[in-house]
Amino acid sequence: MSLAEAFKVALGAIAANRLRSSLTVLGVVIGVMSVVLLVAIGTGARDEVSAGIEDLGSNLLIVAPGGFEFGQAPTVSKFTLETVGDLERRLYGRALVSANLVSGETVRADDVSTFASVLGVTETFDEVLNRRVVRGEFVTESDVAMGNRVAVLGSSAATGLFGAVDPIGRTVSISGLRFRVIGVVGRLGATLGVDRDAQVLLPVTAAQRLFGTLRVDTVFVEVPEAEALDDVRGEIASELGLSLEPGDFSILSQEEILGVAGEILSTLTGVLAAIAGISLLVGGIGVSNIMLVSVSERTREVGLRKALGARSRDITRQFLVEAVVLCGVGGVLGIGVGVGLAQAAERFTPLPATITGWSIALAFGTSLVVGVVFGVFPARRAGRLDPVVALRYE
Repeated sequence: MSLAEAFKVALGAIAANRLRSSLTVLGVVIGVMSVVLLVAIGTGARDEVSAGIEDLGSNLLIVAPGGFEFGQAPTVSKFTLETVGDLERRLYGRALVSANLVSGETVRADDVSTFASVLGVTETFDEVLNRRVVRGEFVTESDVAMGNRVAVLGSSAATGLFGAVDPIGRTVSISGLRFRVIGVVGRLGATLGVDRDAQVLLPVTAAQRLFGTLRVDTVFVEVPEAEALDDVRGEIASELGLSLEPGDFSILSQEEILGVAGEILSTLTGVLAAIAGISLLVGGIGVSNIMLVSVSERTREVGLRKALGARSRDITRQFLVEAVVLCGVGGVLGIGVGVGLAQAAERFTPLPATITGWSIALAFGTSLVVGVVFGVFPARRAGRLDPVVALRYE
């Protein structure tokens, strides 16, 4: 029996048992759909985080408190404005230094309130972190020096508090203190469902008084020339080493952060794919069970084919092709459903989803492998049937 003949017989057998074939295909559809959808979500999350890190600016060094390892508990910052000033003097003319202090707070304007990230920043924050002011002005050096109670709003915070009204010159209240709005920064978008525009930026000195602390959380250093990154990193380490222990700070480049984030999210994607693979495995077991039932029901047919001259390998090929066709059809339908759900998730939910060619190829290839692996045993069992015994089977 040729391969083309085997396909023809397999399609005939599938068409003759539509309900059973449909239920078998359904298990494969669910498994393949799960692989495509979960891998798309994992890949989308990785791409979105990478884009957010790249949006911070180019040639950027980030000085964070404590060590920087996945799973490590956050470290209380020992950085102060004196730390920032020392770095500015050390790197004067070769790099631009900025810092921030972050807290989540309820912000009010008249009878409207919203929850936002409140950042205490220095006057260079907009330049170092690429925060473009679209209305009004940014925090100035004088605002930082005097601790002026002024605020710059993110676009979502501005819309949430003031709607279509121009917020410049109006006031917002944070923990009972009033701040005059002097500017609005451009839109950044959301990362993993977190709105990066729901922010209120204050002079860092005013934020320290508001939060009752003298610390700053993170220091950012923008280096004009990429070739000077290593030299500037050494200068930062040397300066901080004068007042802090080596374990009190970490100096990270964007590439290092991208590498760590990418590794974490790639692992997450792999875990999601493995979970989805379990669904595909269950579908494969269903294929094997249905094929065993099919062999049992068609025992007399197998006996008749063998009596007419069919070889064992012809019978084995017939049933194996039938299993592969069932899984192949399930794979195609599963890919279609998975892509559709991924696009719906991207459009209607905060979940990012990126469809990749390799995930589609992997899902379809795996569905065919499932057909082969779980179809071999029933097919070989059919091929081994004794024609005399098979013809007598009731």
